[in-house]
Amino acid sequence: MRKEKKKKRKSPYVVLIILAVVLTLSAVCFIGGRSILKSLYPMGYDEFVEVYAKENNLSPFFVYAVIKCESDFNKDAVSYADARGLMQLLPSSFDWLMIKTGEDLPEDMLFDPETSIKYGCYLYGMFAEEFGSEAVAVAAYHAGPGNVRKWLKDEQYSKDGKTLYEIPFGNTKAYVERVMKVKQLYEKLYG
Repeated sequence: MRKEKKKKRKSPYVVLIILAVVLTLSAVCFIGGRSILKSLYPMGYDEFVEVYAKENNLSPFFVYAVIKCESDFNKDAVSYADARGLMQLLPSSFDWLMIKTGEDLPEDMLFDPETSIKYGCYLYGMFAEEFGSEAVAVAAYHAGPGNVRKWLKDEQYSKDGKTLYEIPFGNTKAYVERVMKVKQLYEKLYG
């Protein structure tokens, strides 16, 4: 006759303890992961972002995403194309925007956080108003508003004349996707 092995039943207390440990570890990882993400995706210069985003009918999360993607919050950033500051404006764009505002500031003011955010939000706000969305505003900033106007008239890229379903410039398409994904991340972290 064979001896049957007795199955040991775990005490309900052991199961509860294991469950509590797993839940605690999950919470610690979630909270810790969130803290790490917040340090990687900060809300720097919020005193300027909040004011100028509101003034230009933009989501503050959108502005933070642009700054993160453009300069990674480095106020002294300069691109290969000579775009400068937090929001990476070209000196020529800055000159054009100052004509619209009536201000006359030196180009080195693009490195001033408030000036960069003020004029960057002004430019993105103009594009968002003209094109009806932040995503299309990003495309206009990256590829130029003239290209976006052409794309919106072309059924190959826009079926409704408002939304870009396809962006023919690969680097612009990738950039728009990146900014909008980072905006969503900011909304999840801080919204």
